[in-house]
Amino acid sequence: MAEAKKSTKKADKEAELVMETALEEKKDGNSQEVSNASDQEKDSIKEVAEKSTAKAGKRSSKAVKEAEEKQAKEERKAHKAEADAEASEKPKQHANPTRPRVERQGKKFRTAAQLVEKNKTYSLNEALALAIKTSPVKFDATVEAHINLGVDPRHADQNIRDNLVLPAGTGKTIRVAVFAEADDAKAAKDAGADLVGVEEITKQLEKGVIYFDTLIATPSQMAKLGKYARTLGPRGLMPNPKSGTVTTDVTKAVSEAKDGRVEYRVDSTGIVHLGIGKVSFGAAKLQDNASAVFASIRGNKPASVKGNYVKAIHISTTMGPSITVATTEL
Repeated sequence: MAEAKKSTKKADKEAELVMETALEEKKDGNSQEVSNASDQEKDSIKEVAEKSTAKAGKRSSKAVKEAEEKQAKEERKAHKAEADAEASEKPKQHANPTRPRVERQGKKFRTAAQLVEKNKTYSLNEALALAIKTSPVKFDATVEAHINLGVDPRHADQNIRDNLVLPAGTGKTIRVAVFAEADDAKAAKDAGADLVGVEEITKQLEKGVIYFDTLIATPSQMAKLGKYARTLGPRGLMPNPKSGTVTTDVTKAVSEAKDGRVEYRVDSTGIVHLGIGKVSFGAAKLQDNASAVFASIRGNKPASVKGNYVKAIHISTTMGPSITVATTEL
């Protein structure tokens, strides 16, 4: 019995020595000899290792696995350091800079943009004539005015908003609906409204269908439109006294809407964006409309604004290049 125990201890010591030798060879970078060993030798080493594992301690299977994982991690770090060193030695390849916006546009836009001189400020008449000439589209494009004002829309008195009737109209066919009853409905119909009546408009709104561009309502009927605010509000169709769409004089409101009444309001950055007509209008009619818009903006200058009221003015067409206009025109 004693001899059997001695032989078992001796076998355990031999197995431990084999494991330690294998690990040392692996740590010293001499793993090539192990990899080149015959399959029989590898199997024997593996068999001895499996027999020599203990339940706990350095010879446990968990400890051996952790040691191997640690060694593998160190090897990965070494390889990564070598790869980083090689990459740092290679010459850096700089990314191509972003091309200017004009170069990234279509061929027609680039051709039209060549007619606009860079860093030049045009008079209003010159800018409108050039805008008509540089329109790159086949359809009747809208001529737009973009006016950057030195106001802070967060202040109520500087949140500029107004509406006006353009002298030459907008060039668009406007469908007008009037939310009114009785005599007001009849007057609206006679004035040329396309859709009149509370029931008719309510039916459309219930279905979520809208077949009009402007909605006019009388003050007495506004309460009935409250439940449709979420449908009309995001589309800019909710009647509002400031825009002239809540009124008792429905005849005048319908007539102005048909003649080309527009509403403008500064955005969060203090810029007014407004269409002032169509390319087919010609420079003379467009100038009349632009002058009317400029006069309205000039008349709404807040008393609290200090410094320059007008920072910049630009004229452009739908999908056309921008043309800088002298601020003295406003």
